[in-house]
Order: sequence, then C-alpha cells, then structure tokens
Amino acid sequence: MRERIWAPLLLLLLPLLLLLLPPPLWGGPPDSPRRELELELEPGPLQPFDLLYASGAAAYYSGDYERAVRDLEAALRSHRRLREIRTRCARHCAARHPLPPPPPGEGPGAELPLFRSLLGRARCYRSCETQRLGGPASRHRVSEDVRSDFQRRVPYNYLQRAYIKLNQLEKAVEAAHTFFVANPEHMEMQQNIENYRATAGVEALQLVDREAKPHMESYNAGVKHYEADDFEMAIRHFEQALREYFIEDIECRTLCEGPQRFEEYEYLGYKAGLYEAIADHYMQVLVCQHECVRELATRPGRLSPIENFLPLHYDYLQFAYYRVGEYVKALECAKAYLLCHPDDEDVLDNVDYYESLLDDSTDPASIEAREDLTMFVKRHKLESELIKSAAEGLGFSYTEPNYWIRYGGRQDENRVPSGVNVEGAEVHGFSMGKKLSPKIDRDLREGGPLLYENITFVYNSEQLNGTQRVLLDNVLSEEQCRELHSVASGIMLVGDGYRGKTSPHTPNEKFEGATVLKALKSGYEGRVPLKSARLFYDISEKARRIVESYFMLNSTLYFSYTHMVCRTALSGQQDRRNDLSHPIHADNCLLDPEANECWKEPPAYTFRDYSALLYMNDDFEGGEFIFTEMDAKTVTASIKPKCGRMISFSSGGENPHGVKAVTKGKRCAVALWFTLDPLYRELERIQADEVIAILDQEQQGKHELNINPKDEL
Repeated sequence: MRERIWAPLLLLLLPLLLLLLPPPLWGGPPDSPRRELELELEPGPLQPFDLLYASGAAAYYSGDYERAVRDLEAALRSHRRLREIRTRCARHCAARHPLPPPPPGEGPGAELPLFRSLLGRARCYRSCETQRLGGPASRHRVSEDVRSDFQRRVPYNYLQRAYIKLNQLEKAVEAAHTFFVANPEHMEMQQNIENYRATAGVEALQLVDREAKPHMESYNAGVKHYEADDFEMAIRHFEQALREYFIEDIECRTLCEGPQRFEEYEYLGYKAGLYEAIADHYMQVLVCQHECVRELATRPGRLSPIENFLPLHYDYLQFAYYRVGEYVKALECAKAYLLCHPDDEDVLDNVDYYESLLDDSTDPASIEAREDLTMFVKRHKLESELIKSAAEGLGFSYTEPNYWIRYGGRQDENRVPSGVNVEGAEVHGFSMGKKLSPKIDRDLREGGPLLYENITFVYNSEQLNGTQRVLLDNVLSEEQCRELHSVASGIMLVGDGYRGKTSPHTPNEKFEGATVLKALKSGYEGRVPLKSARLFYDISEKARRIVESYFMLNSTLYFSYTHMVCRTALSGQQDRRNDLSHPIHADNCLLDPEANECWKEPPAYTFRDYSALLYMNDDFEGGEFIFTEMDAKTVTASIKPKCGRMISFSSGGENPHGVKAVTKGKRCAVALWFTLDPLYRELERIQADEVIAILDQEQQGKHELNINPKDEL
C-alpha cells in the first residue's frame, strides 16, 4: 500500500517549488530583451503535422517531388509551431493564474485556493490552445512512431532526396546534413553529403543544421573564440548561450507537463484515488523536468550529454572576464561555478586571486554568485530532494544521476595557481598554454601481445611512418580465406550500406557488402553453411581482441561497425584511370587537406577510435591500401593486400588513408571499426551476439539429448 500522506504533502510543496521557477529570461545583462507573453495569431487552423508528414511521404513515393517538398516542409513548420504554441500558452496561463503560497495554518478548505488556481490555469490553457491552434488540441495527438520519426529527423531524409530530384542541390545539402547530425551512424547519408559537396560549385557550401539548438550553437561559438584568445567575443557568445539555455529550459519543462504514461497500470484498470493520481502524474512530470538538464546538454544523435555542460559556461566566463579586466564579473562567475563544484581547488584559488584584484572600496564578501545559476541550482536541489522523498514514500525506484560530472572541464591551463604574488601580477599569473578541445585522454601505446599463435608481426608505427599503426600477417589461414570467400558470394548485396548504390566511391568499380548479422541469418536459414557464417563472426572478434591487446588499451574496445566488402573492377572502364577506389579520408573526422586539419565534428563518425582491415585475397590488380600525410597527397606507406594480412590503426586525423584503384579482379576484406564508448556499440553486433547465444544453446541441447548407443535396443 502506498502512503497517502505523501500526496497532500506534494500539493503543499508544489507552490514552494514553483516559486523557484526562473523569470522568463535568465542570463546576460539586466537590459536583455524579454519574450512577450502575448501570443501572435496566425490565420487559419494549424494543420496536424502527422497528416502533412504522411501526405509528403506518399507524394515522394508516387514521384510527385514538388508536393512532397511542400507537405514535408509544412509538416516541419507545423511541428515547430505546435511546440511554440504549447510553450507560450503554458507560460501565458502560468502568469495569469499563479499558484498561491501555502496557507499559514490548517483549516477547512485550506487546499481550495490551490485547486482554484489549478482549475483556472487548466481552463486558460485549453482555451489558449484551442484559439491558437484553430481547433481542438486532440487533432494534434500523434502516434509514437510519428513522434519518433520527428525526433530522429526522418522527414529530412525524404526532403534531401526530393530536393535532389528537383535539382535544388543547396537545399538537399541542408536537409541531408540536418538528418545526419541526428543519425551519425547513417553511412549512406554521409556519402550523399560528400557527393553533394564534391559536385561543381558545392564544395564551398557550409553545412547547415536546420534544427540546431541556439544555445548549443552559441556555446560552440564561444568555445572557438575562447580558444582563439578573443575573449570579448567569447563573453558575448557564452552570455548569449546562457540566455538561450534558460529559454530552452523553460520550453523543455513546459513540454514535460503534457500527458504522462502510467506504465505500471493498465489504463482501464487504474483506480487510484484523487491524491494518489495527482501524485503519480506530478512525479512523472517532475522527473521529466529534472532531466531537462541532461536533455539540454545532449547533442542530437547522442545518448550521453556533454559532461558538466552548464557549469562549463561559468568556468569559461570567469577566466574570459578576468582577461578583459572585469574582475567583479569574473568573481561572480567563479562563485557560480562553485555552486556545482564547491571543492574545486583551482576555482577556489581563482576566487582568492580575483578578490585580491578588487578595488579597496569593494568588499569581496558583497560579491555573490550569479543569480541565474543560484536560482537554478536551488530549484534543482529542491526537486532532487522532493523526488527522492517521494520515491521512498510512494514506492517507486529513482537514482539521482550525477548531472555535474567533474571531469567535464576546460582543457586548458588558464587557472590561477595558489600563492600568486599579487603585486604586479597580470597575465603572467596564468599559464597561457594552447587550449585544446575536450577529447578522450588515452595513452598512445603499442607492442602488446598478439594473443594467437602463428600470427606474424610485420611492421609497427615507426616502420609504417606514422602513429598507432600495425601490420600483421597470418591472422587468417588460406582455408579460412576460401571459406569467407564462399560466404561472401552467397550473402553479399550490391551497394550494401549505401542503399544499393552500385558504385558509391568510384564509377569504375562495383561495390558489394554484407554485415555479420546478415551472414548469421543466412546461415541460420540455410542459404550458406552456418559454420562458414559463424567464421565471419569469430574472425571479427579475433581481430577486435588483437587490436585491443596490441595497442594496450586500458578499457574495452567495442564494435562500432563490421562490414565484409568486395570491390570489383568494371571491364571497359580501366583505361587511363586516375581515381582511387576509396578517396583519402580519416575515420572519425572530416579531413581538410588545404587547412592541414581534421575536424572532429558531424558528419564524421566522431565516436570511432580504432580501425582494422582484414584481407581475404590477393588475386587482383591494384587495390593497395595507402596512408598519406594530412595533405591527402604525400603517401607515407603502401600495403599490398593478401590472404590473412591485417592493417590496424587509430581512427583519427593522424592516419589519413585510402585505397588505390582496383584495375582487375575482385578485392575482398573484412572492414572493422571500433569504439571505446559503449554508447556507440554496433546494434547489429549486439543482435549477432544474441543469435550466437541462441545457436550455442541449441547446440548444447542437441548434445544433452544424444542417446548412448549402448542404451539402444
């Protein structure tokens, strides 16, 4: 039985919590413009975005690309407008019907003022929505599938294809990039973007994310200016990021107030009383609102947030303000950061140093932490206490996440060391080292054991003129190579991984591929020998273990993508050929040969850490694997594939690579990409693991059912 005393307690605490809600706009100078609560009317009723989406998709499949573009763009506008209306109506009605504070004493009808305000707010909200939507809100209820499609930006996938059919290349690039940002594992889309940008006149186009969150864009801009030592501009962008963050926070929290699912109950059988029903619903809303911290710190297409995201704004600002001589603001930001990390020794030292720089007329004790974060953290802590108490009293499980992970910090040395001599101390009180973008700290080591007998070490990084490289032979036997070739001929599809495109990298070759899950399914269905299909699974696991061991990694290496691929030279197209089978690239960043840089940002697979290629044959011409400098021209190493040979390397800009043209025959290999982040494990690999577990259970069952011949009559 649940304790009913908790529900009235929640109702009493609710007004207290709402008193800690932020003002309509936080962050930045006091004269920042406020959003008006008044709502602008739009002519005509808002069309439901799910109907527009269905119409656009149907038009696309029927070949009516102009109508597809019209309806899909309308669906996206309707979706945005619906969120805006719900957010503005909620804020409008909250302002018109504020919840009263708890009454000073108990008495008959003490709860009635609260319920009167709640009823008034509900009536206001329904009226506001109906008026602004041009009809009942029920018309805009959509299925989970549609909601998921818009969250994953699927409409943009249709749009980029439709725009290409209409020869509107720039809009196609925008749509493709917008989709890819939220779906970084989508290999075909990455190739589409590369193809679009390689088209004449498109190379210089900027990649635009049409669904980019303003607070995230401003934050990224602030970091770039900070790293360029342009502190005035950094301050401007970080302050803008904070203003936008708190606006987004209001929207996120408002959208949490919609319908909730009572997963523990069948709807028709849910017979909770008044207070229990209110408590159930409110706690689901509150947990959702509490999680907005994580939601706003998570980039599209990612499962984990940017560590320490909100406090980092103040960490950057405290030093930036110091560099421009605004010591009071630097002190306010440093103290704000300490609200989240009160024992951070570096920032504590900074506070002492900033206080020493103040005018004699300024009392350091009078300088308090920024009000915006003070209010935010105060509300966050109260929410946390309320959720934990309710979890204990109402009997549901809840574990408070660590929202302010300490190791998410500025990757520079701009900290004031303790014991600084204040007299004459200016910028030299800081260590002005080059500031680096946050990245995984990993010792670059190699030379670990190869784990298996008969494997031959060929070359290490130094011998291959690079970093984190290794070449091995005899990882596969001749018999295993023949068996894998047999599997390949039975399961490979033209253009696999590239939506059936026969020649995704060059028009002079045919590309075929197959995943490990497809191989196992084919084996299970009897289309190829199950033993041979399992070999594909086993040798990829063997390669993973070798890479993990040789590079002496301290954490588990996970599969990011596993692909058996073959490239076949097309007859009649090899004369005077001067292209590559696979252009020079890096596996986890965007190679920029002119700038001699590799940008670790979408649409690159930034989560990849190591790569490997395991070759199956050598009966072809051309097809050498090459490493180059970052200019994509200077070859530093060339490797001729052969059965059982494996090249492995780290996936970053330190290892640009490509494949020379296959001019005769078929070149086959198992391509493997690995990640150290378990959040980016290959889904098909997890499914393949499940298939293997089922096969092992079946095999074990057969052994257990074997009858001893001596027992037969």
